[in-house]
Amino acid sequence: MANFFCDFRFLLLIAGAAFIYIQMRLFTTQSKYADRLASAVDLENQCTGQMRLLIDQISMQQGEITALKEEQTRRDEECSQLGALVQDLEKKGLQRVTAMGQVPVAAVVLMACNRADYLERTIQSILKYHGSVSSKYPLFISQDGSNPQVKDKALSYDKITYMQHLDNRKIRTERPGELIAYYKIANHYKWALDALFYKHNFSKVVILEDDMEIAPDFFEYFEAAADLLDKDKSIMAVSSWNDNGQKQFVKDPYVLYRSDFFPGLGWMLSRSTWDELSPKWPKAYWDDWLRLQENHKGRQFIRPEVCRTYNFGEHGSSLGQFFKQYLEPIKLNDVKVDWKTMNLSYLMEDNFLKYFSSLVKKATPLHGQDLVLKARNIQGDVRIHYKNQPEFENIAQQFGIFQEWKDGVPRTAYKGVVVFRYESSNRVFLVGPDSLQQLKIESA
Repeated sequence: MANFFCDFRFLLLIAGAAFIYIQMRLFTTQSKYADRLASAVDLENQCTGQMRLLIDQISMQQGEITALKEEQTRRDEECSQLGALVQDLEKKGLQRVTAMGQVPVAAVVLMACNRADYLERTIQSILKYHGSVSSKYPLFISQDGSNPQVKDKALSYDKITYMQHLDNRKIRTERPGELIAYYKIANHYKWALDALFYKHNFSKVVILEDDMEIAPDFFEYFEAAADLLDKDKSIMAVSSWNDNGQKQFVKDPYVLYRSDFFPGLGWMLSRSTWDELSPKWPKAYWDDWLRLQENHKGRQFIRPEVCRTYNFGEHGSSLGQFFKQYLEPIKLNDVKVDWKTMNLSYLMEDNFLKYFSSLVKKATPLHGQDLVLKARNIQGDVRIHYKNQPEFENIAQQFGIFQEWKDGVPRTAYKGVVVFRYESSNRVFLVGPDSLQQLKIESA
């Protein structure tokens, strides 16, 4: 019996040892599998990261490929347009005009987009006075975009060469809330002017917009002014527009002025000026950009007292801003001035300084309150001095002229002086704090 219990305990001992051994093997095996599982998870994470990196790289490459395809498409479209334009020019005889020795004064380009009704009105106004000077002023329509009504309207005129600007690149504004239209306009202007100056080698270009009517002497005015551009390099451009050209503020259709403020709205520039501007042309707000000192560099602009263009565009990218107050009342010149007989030498830089200084010096100074009433009751020209921009804005508001400044210059100003007529043929001069010094007038 005793031997039986001894054998039983021995068997239990062996079984316990075997159990412990099996547990240890299981633990060892589990540890190995756990290590392998951890390694597998690490490898899977690495593979996932590499896969994501590859996906990102592929996406970037696909984006670059798409951009290259879009760029190629755009270039193909431009090449096609240029080819069509050359054929159109040959068809319409522009090359024959040049070959005959009739060198144009300037190309006239009408900038259009999506307003076919406005475009028709503008074209009719231009063609009314263009017939006798057609060889001097080749006409172009440059359309931004693919509006079919505008394109059909432009192509319906045999005497006008059609250009189309197509650019489908996504535009990103620099500041929140900005209108993309201003970026598209600036881009279109650069494209059109590059084409006219560098593809067709015009020496000057007159820029009109698709919401303008022109005066009877529009083309003769610019022909006379082209000579000034050639002779006086202190003149950056010539405009047909006066910001204070409302009916109550103008009188004499023969009078022209120099201005430190770029007027725009029907203007001419030369190729030499465009050579300077084109490489740094802005992404948007090109007109205000031209009004910056860093860009016009002290050069000035010729403007008329009575406008040679009338802007009827109440609806457009500016959303009719100021239309009722400032644009609708503009006086469009209706006098056929014979500019060929006019002596414009007084507009040369040194001559105009003397001419304008004499006008300001002779004007009667006004002070105190009720300036509008005093100006109305005094015979002859008057001058009113302002000390700063707020004071100018207050006086301008009383008379009803533009109050706006850009880069320290009031609209239409020359040497800080803004001139306009008021309810008579007499002039009112609003004179800045250092204007007399700039005009070399010793005593006030």
